[in-house]
Amino acid sequence: MRRFVTLAVMLLSTLPFGISIAGCSKAASVQYCNGQTSGVIIGQTTTLNLEPRLTGISLNQGQISGISAPSGRDCKGTSSSVAGALYGSSDMTLVDVVPQTGRLCAGTWNRQTGGGIPDYTVCTPTTRQGTAFITASAQGVVSNPVPVYVHPVVTSILLGPASTNCATDPASNCILDSIATNGCNTATPSAASAYTGNSCLSQGKSTQLVARTYKGTDTTNPANNISCLVGPLSFSAINSSVVTIDTNGLATAAQPGSTTINANASQASSSAGFFSTCPPRSISLTVPGAAAGTTTSPVNATQNTSQSLVATVIDTLGAPITNLSLEYVSTSPTTIPTIGSTFTPTFPGATAIYAICQPPNCNNSPFNEIGLFGNGTQVTSNPLQVTATGANNSTVLVIGSTNSQYLQPVDFTTTTQGSPLRLPFVPNSMVLSQDLSTIYLGSASELMVVSFSNSTLTIARQDIAVVGTVLAISPDSGTVVITDPTRNLTYLYNSAGGISTQYGGTATRAQFAPDSQSVYITTTDGRLLVHSTFTGWTAVALPSLATDVAVTVPAAGVYLGGSPVTARTNCPVTTVSGTGLNQQTTNTFYPQIDVTSAVATRIAATNDGVHIIGASNTALTDITTNAKSGSCPVAFTSSTGAPRAFSGVAATSITSVLPTSDSAFSFVTYQGNGGVVPQYNETSGTLTSIPLQTTNAGAPVAPVTGVVSSDNQTLYVGTSGDNLVHRLTRGASGFTDTVTPVTPNLPGINGGTATPDLLVQRPRKSTS
Repeated sequence: MRRFVTLAVMLLSTLPFGISIAGCSKAASVQYCNGQTSGVIIGQTTTLNLEPRLTGISLNQGQISGISAPSGRDCKGTSSSVAGALYGSSDMTLVDVVPQTGRLCAGTWNRQTGGGIPDYTVCTPTTRQGTAFITASAQGVVSNPVPVYVHPVVTSILLGPASTNCATDPASNCILDSIATNGCNTATPSAASAYTGNSCLSQGKSTQLVARTYKGTDTTNPANNISCLVGPLSFSAINSSVVTIDTNGLATAAQPGSTTINANASQASSSAGFFSTCPPRSISLTVPGAAAGTTTSPVNATQNTSQSLVATVIDTLGAPITNLSLEYVSTSPTTIPTIGSTFTPTFPGATAIYAICQPPNCNNSPFNEIGLFGNGTQVTSNPLQVTATGANNSTVLVIGSTNSQYLQPVDFTTTTQGSPLRLPFVPNSMVLSQDLSTIYLGSASELMVVSFSNSTLTIARQDIAVVGTVLAISPDSGTVVITDPTRNLTYLYNSAGGISTQYGGTATRAQFAPDSQSVYITTTDGRLLVHSTFTGWTAVALPSLATDVAVTVPAAGVYLGGSPVTARTNCPVTTVSGTGLNQQTTNTFYPQIDVTSAVATRIAATNDGVHIIGASNTALTDITTNAKSGSCPVAFTSSTGAPRAFSGVAATSITSVLPTSDSAFSFVTYQGNGGVVPQYNETSGTLTSIPLQTTNAGAPVAPVTGVVSSDNQTLYVGTSGDNLVHRLTRGASGFTDTVTPVTPNLPGINGGTATPDLLVQRPRKSTS
């Protein structure tokens, strides 16, 4: 047995070892670049690319930087691995480099200095300036050279005109020459027309950005101009939607606006100047098939049918602008809302629709450039009047009182009133969100938020952190204005809950612009507070106390109730300092632009944009004005009609002026005595009194509050004396009170029934 084992071992040991290896593997074939059997192998690095090869690297004297690792390619142009690259400098006394890492020093690195200081950690600057070239080598291959420009410390880079003599006035448009003493070719440079900052550029127009780089603080001293020592500059825009800039500094105007231009050198960015793309001069809004600017009569639209809008935009130099970020807004978003450049009537009614080019989404500008060439300001189109037809419209009315803890919903699609809702506290104010989902009620104890679905009311939230009076809600239903007279604060409250911002002062009235971007607030201490999403809060001291505010149509400013009625524009008064690319602006925001002879404690603007209706305790005044479209400055022209005395009215205060959304009629509600509702016909200019009917509940004393239905067919007024809600219906010559009033029977806080002085209405499709 042992002999067999010995024989097996001898046989295995005598077999050629190479035979067993060859039988178990297959050698990979070697491929050569020349296709032959020898030479450079495919996959072996043949070229090294070191970046940035075009722009090079710019370093202040003594500055430490680095260079990226080289990338390799083989003879076929395929990427190859690079290991163990070593770096070198053409002038080690100008630019020193760590051989193993490529770390750069604009001076010399420490080597073997002792004292425990590691090599290549201290960069000692020299007074030399010029250009050195860095290369990398690996596997016997040397990369392209990358220029490194060493220069004194850069303190500023300024945009300016193109240089015409690079020897005496070097600039970024000069041709770099690393051999020349001053770093520039002394020949007169050739460049595209440089941007001067003396005017804006129309969309699509191009210009060359040219900058000068300086050391020290005195940019007027030619000796401080080091433009041809820093290497090529790169430019970038803070707002890239305004201008696009290529690698050569060629700037092409894009969307309207102004932006800061940064110039990059020494691996740092410096604000070099600004660039302006021309804003719109005019925006003409029409519907398809209508010539621009020719729509003068209302556009008739069908309920639930979408209609597109067409905006034609011309800039301040007369050139067209395309692909503009416009906002399309409706003054009656509940009835006829806009979505993008379309509108779809959800209920019968009327509105004015206009387009806005408005910062920050359109024609944006840095704060210190607002107003220069018209950038940073709003531009509005003509108001397009839209009337939506349709049937089966009704109303859910919610009735409340400042003397009752109850809300009474009334659904006119049914024959019975809904269940009343008991509130935690007596409200002092009530507003309904434009999306019809939520009612906000202010009180001295908390903010009460009520969910409103069809005719059902539910308390959704109570916020004890916010007390006071609710004044207004934004058209997008996102922000509520609340004022707290105890803390002397005015809040902007998020619909989701919580204060977004606040400002000192007790507010009296508030109104949002239709785009929800601005809100105008009058205060008890004679100020106008404005909050804009673009500029934040602005407080304007008024020469006299303002008692009400009405946003113009389009929203180019506001009229303020008072003695007299005045107007403020959202076009700032701009003062320009400096010249060319050094221009900056200071602005007076919301300046007074019109002083009328009218006296009114409550005012309102009509949707057609040509009436401001004001009311005092004794008379109504119609201020006819212009529809305020176009770019800043927008003209405010007005003609104040003679005061029209109320008939049968003994008012102690005016509570509201209520125009219909089709600009046909306006109504006045008041505290006092009279038992009539003043009705003003805008077309005929006549003021009449609508007598309120007497019922078994007694005679009405005064219409203390009111709301117009969305379809303009019914005026609901809450009245003192009988504590009813009268329904005035529209006929051929106006409104009359012939329908049986609503009896809310709101329990008074101290017994009896309360006067219904809080009303909101929610349109609803009729079921019959």
